[in-house]
Amino acid sequence: MEELKDKNAWRASAANVMTFRYLSSAELALVLKASTVYLFGPEETVVKEGELDPYFYGILEGSVSVSVHEKLDTGELNEVYMCTLGPGDVFGEAGIFLKVKRTATVRTLDDVVLLRLHRSDLAAFIKAQPSGGNKLLLVVIYGLLRKLRAANQELAYERKADMDQTDVDALLADMTGS
Repeated sequence: MEELKDKNAWRASAANVMTFRYLSSAELALVLKASTVYLFGPEETVVKEGELDPYFYGILEGSVSVSVHEKLDTGELNEVYMCTLGPGDVFGEAGIFLKVKRTATVRTLDDVVLLRLHRSDLAAFIKAQPSGGNKLLLVVIYGLLRKLRAANQELAYERKADMDQTDVDALLADMTGS
């Protein structure tokens, strides 16, 4: 991980991050000023599941993989791939609202440039720029609601795919001949 000092070189990329897309040029400049831009090499861990991390991340260039750990019956942990995120995507939204442990691990797939914003710097931006802060928060909330909807749909699909009691009764009746 290497800090990139010339943040303004990434201004156009930052403007394409969905969370910052509706900010004015002046508001975006303030966000960039409060942020840090980092270059990560391939296969570096950005965020580790279970750790506290008060940062919000915007992907300016490159791709990251998001995974979670699932506990097997043996007690071992199995890494489960969730998704790939690319330029314009964000992660770490919960870190701006709550002091909670990360729910996933994020690793770079190639060279990745990330904009990182600390919770306290975001709070200062919202206080100083209420209009821009409201726009930013509305986009973050919208993104979280989209993720929640996708998770709910996945759960509904899983429930539908599971057998219900009538399926079990029919299977037993077929097997026992009754």
